[in-house]
Amino acid sequence: MITARGDNGADQAFDRYVVPELDVLFRVAMSITKNTANAEDLVQDTLLRAYRSIDRFDGAHPRAWLLTIMRNAHRNSLRRQRPELLRDPDSQLEQIADPAGHAASAENIVMEGTFDAVVETAFNELPHRFKVLVGLVDIDQLSYKEAADIIGIPVGTVMSRLHRARRRIREQLTKAGLTPGTLQ
Repeated sequence: MITARGDNGADQAFDRYVVPELDVLFRVAMSITKNTANAEDLVQDTLLRAYRSIDRFDGAHPRAWLLTIMRNAHRNSLRRQRPELLRDPDSQLEQIADPAGHAASAENIVMEGTFDAVVETAFNELPHRFKVLVGLVDIDQLSYKEAADIIGIPVGTVMSRLHRARRRIREQLTKAGLTPGTLQ
C-alpha cells in the first residue's frame, strides 16, 4: 500500500536503507520461521511496516532497525496464532491445579510460563546496549560479526556485552529459583 505523501523522499529512503537489506531479512526470517512461505510473509510484513515508518527513521543502523521491526512483527503474528487459553475452563483448571501438592518439575515451570516471564523481565531490565545485542544474537540468531557490523562495534565488545547480559539474566533466574541447581 503506497500512501500519498506528496514527495518521493520516502521511496528514496526506502530504496537507500531497506532494499539493500532484503537478503539479510529473508535469511533471518527463514531462521526464525523455518518455512519459506512464512518467511516470505514475515519479510513482506516487515517491509510494509518499514515503509510506513521510514519517515521517522534517522538513517542510523538500518539493519538493526529492520530486524527490530521483523522481531516485533513475528511476535505479533505468534500472538494472533495462539489459541484461546480457556475454551473449557473446567478442564483447564484441572490441568493447572496439582491436587497432590507435588513440587513443580522443570518442565512444568517452563510450560507454565514462569521461566519465560522471568527471562522477559530480566531482558527488559537490561541496559539498551545489552538488550540490542541479545536481540540480534540470541533472538534473531545473527553471528557475533554480523551483530558487530550492524551496531558498529568490535566483535570482542559484542562477546563481552553478551556475556554480561546473559549473566544478568541467569542471576534473575537463580533469584527466582529457576536454575538447574534450584529446581525440585
